[in-house]
Amino acid sequence: MSEMQSTRRGRPGYDQQGILAVAVAAFNEHGYDATSIGMLAERLGLSKSAIYHHFGSKDQILDLALDAALSGLEAVVDDPLPASAVEASEASAVARLEHVLRGAVHVLIGQLPAVTLLLRVRGNTEVERRALTRRRAFDRRITALVSEAQAEGALRADMDASVVARLTFGMINSIVEWYRPGGREGADRLADDVVAIALDGLRRR
Repeated sequence: MSEMQSTRRGRPGYDQQGILAVAVAAFNEHGYDATSIGMLAERLGLSKSAIYHHFGSKDQILDLALDAALSGLEAVVDDPLPASAVEASEASAVARLEHVLRGAVHVLIGQLPAVTLLLRVRGNTEVERRALTRRRAFDRRITALVSEAQAEGALRADMDASVVARLTFGMINSIVEWYRPGGREGADRLADDVVAIALDGLRRR
């Protein structure tokens, strides 16, 4: 993340973040393998050397983009519950799970291009394999949270926790396929919908 934060100015109009945004859009449009530095240079109106001034390789561009998406999702799991929830004695596993689901929706919408790219990687390069390892670790943390909520008696226990986690995040991840900024639902409303669909059917009655 430090490399993304310490942007260096090149030609007017594009710093490292600007180039990264254009590159991610190109990766999503054409595929990472099919997108060359030359293609990016043409799209940006820069020379290849201007791009290499900011990035050592195309792999580094991919690495930074995937790290942005993964760091956002990982931070959601680490993010503490709001004080209001803690004061209301709601610091349960299901409250934390709801907090994570809402946060994940906000990450997907806030970093839509980078998360879209993350969800399309298949492990063809070392960078992609590292990203998939981190993504699997994230999935395990969600599964553990579901399992904990089941053990507390808040969620029905007749479903496998890993299946619940996969189905829930399958729904959340599908947002990247159809969501368009400026649509009828913003991040808060969409997070409400996700929680209602995902958790209402799982809560014990």
